[in-house]
Amino acid sequence: MRILLADDHPLFRDGVASLMGAWGHEVVGQVADGDAAVSAALRLRPDLVLMDVAMPGGGGLAATRRLAAEAPGIAIVMLTASEDIDDLFAAIKAGARGYLLKNLESGELRGMLNAIERGEAAITPAIAGRILAELARPEPVPTTEPDPDHLTDRELDVLRLVVRGLRNKEIAAELGISENTAKFHLRNILDKLHAQNRAEVVARAMREGLVEDW
Repeated sequence: MRILLADDHPLFRDGVASLMGAWGHEVVGQVADGDAAVSAALRLRPDLVLMDVAMPGGGGLAATRRLAAEAPGIAIVMLTASEDIDDLFAAIKAGARGYLLKNLESGELRGMLNAIERGEAAITPAIAGRILAELARPEPVPTTEPDPDHLTDRELDVLRLVVRGLRNKEIAAELGISENTAKFHLRNILDKLHAQNRAEVVARAMREGLVEDW
């Protein structure tokens, strides 16, 4: 496969590039931020982008959303240190074909690359287990049934963007509000829907159709 590496740690990129070459893959480029990842991917048209989540220039999640929209034929797999369940759900929602942690063994990484070549998702059993556990988590039973209609118009705007996988900073930019205001609206949404985190909010919105055109 022709692979583009997007990570802001040069030493880590060099190590992964050496592995890729040893396994018969071609590393066509290395970049250190999200914006550069998008530009390089559109120019080089690799088969796969291995993308970190936390990078400058918009970060890996924003870059994944852009590439999924502009070049859907390019597979994107997150290769990250972030074990945050919100990052995991946001990456899959953004269009990533897999989510791998940097602490995996080299043999596991090679197996995941083989899976991508076969058109499969690059998800380790541990990550798959976390996804299933989150989706299967029972909703807390409130003393009174929450009414989604209690969400304000602005809260619904924020909820739509949360479902699309945007983070607080990106929501603020999209709606022309401050990041603190976006966080305030999200806290209200969590309270009103009796959710513990963003992943629960997204799962409920998708199951119950709380927002349109997500």
